Parts: sequence; structure tokens; C-alpha cells
Amino acid sequence: MSSDRIKIVWIYPDLLSTYGDQGNTIVLERRAALRGIPTETVNLRSDEPVPADGDIYLLGGGEDRPQILAAQRLAGDGGLARAVQSGAVVFAVCAGYQLLGHEFGGEEGQPVAGLGILDVRSGRGEQRAVGEIVGDVAGELNVPRITGFENHQGVTELGPNARPFAKVLHGIGNGDGFEGAYGGRVLGTYMHGPALVRNPGLADLLLRWAVGHDLQPLDDSWAGRLRDERLSAVTGS
Repeated sequence: MSSDRIKIVWIYPDLLSTYGDQGNTIVLERRAALRGIPTETVNLRSDEPVPADGDIYLLGGGEDRPQILAAQRLAGDGGLARAVQSGAVVFAVCAGYQLLGHEFGGEEGQPVAGLGILDVRSGRGEQRAVGEIVGDVAGELNVPRITGFENHQGVTELGPNARPFAKVLHGIGNGDGFEGAYGGRVLGTYMHGPALVRNPGLADLLLRWAVGHDLQPLDDSWAGRLRDERLSAVTGS
């Protein structure tokens, strides 16, 4: 991270930005600002090169054709891969999550090459997962129970260099009882919502990774209300 600000790069909003996923950038900006941490946000269109000097890179969901196009352009550009090698944080949702892996299912279910940044492989399942998802996050990440909205037909298998992000309590997630995956500072999830709006603790995880140290606690009475309401509506607790 640069000495005076966090650089957030929102990748390809013209291709990958369904279900309000770009709201994730707003949450990071706000939670950093409340702690006196300046941010710079770059909204990167798909015809622009990916800067390798970002601190946090965000990818959203998208339809099949935009997902394939995004994967091809990111592979050809190479900037995101270089940023990860330099220690950058990546948070990817749904289609963005799948294209970080080694391969994902295309328009007809055919395998399409991904970026190989996260050790996962995705394909097309028999049933579509639509609805609320709730999960308990891996303990080492120190993030409270998560809540989100999923809408996908993907199934994702983790390789030996990826770990499950959360154990599913309600919903489908990867299709194996777990939701999402992470490896190093790269984290993928099927959660829309937007995910960081519903889960401020997850936003703080990304910020902690970016700054390299613990963060000042915030009064989350308002931010936590939405999360608590969704958890109560789904789980009754």
C-alpha cells in the first residue's frame, strides 16, 4: 500500500457489475474514511490497461458473454496477475470469482480458460441457485457470520491451494457445502447484496489486508442493522 492512501480498482464495470456489486467500492471508501485513511478509486473500463499499483481490486458479477470477454481481456493484459504477485488484495463476486480460477463454464457449459489466480475450477450445475445465503466464515479470517444473495448456476471445486471462505448454513454456494474460496489475499464469493454492504466485517478484512495491520473499531450500529435483519429473516436468529 502507498504511504498516504489505499488505491481501489473497480475492474470492468462496463462488463461486470450486476446486482449493485459496485456498491462494494462505496463501502470500502466509507469505512476507510471513517478511520482517516484516504482512498483513490479507479473505475477501469474494459478497454483500459489494468494498473499494477492498486491495493484492492474488485470484480463483480456478469452474464456469460461479458464474463468470457472480461477473462480474455484480463488474461491478455496481465496487470491483475502482476498486482497479485506484488501482494495486492482481490475481492471477486460470482462471475468475477469464477474467472479468477483455472476455468469456468461458458454460454453452453463449455470450459473457458480463467486467469489461474485462485486455485478453483468452476462449471455449470444442473440447478440454478437463487436466494439468500448464510455462512460461517473460516475462523482464521475473523469475520462474523455472512449473509448475501446468490443467483448462479455455477459449481466450484477448490484445489489444494485454496481454502473455503465459509461453511454454508443456508443456500448453495459452491455446491459442496461451502461458499467461496480464498488463497493469500485473493477472495472470491457468490454473494451479491452488495456483499460488503451486508457484511461490514468482510469489508474490514479487505482493508486490514491492504494496510497490513489491525483497524480502529467503528460504531456499526447502523451498518449492522441490515445484516442482522437479513440473518433474522433467513435463519430466525
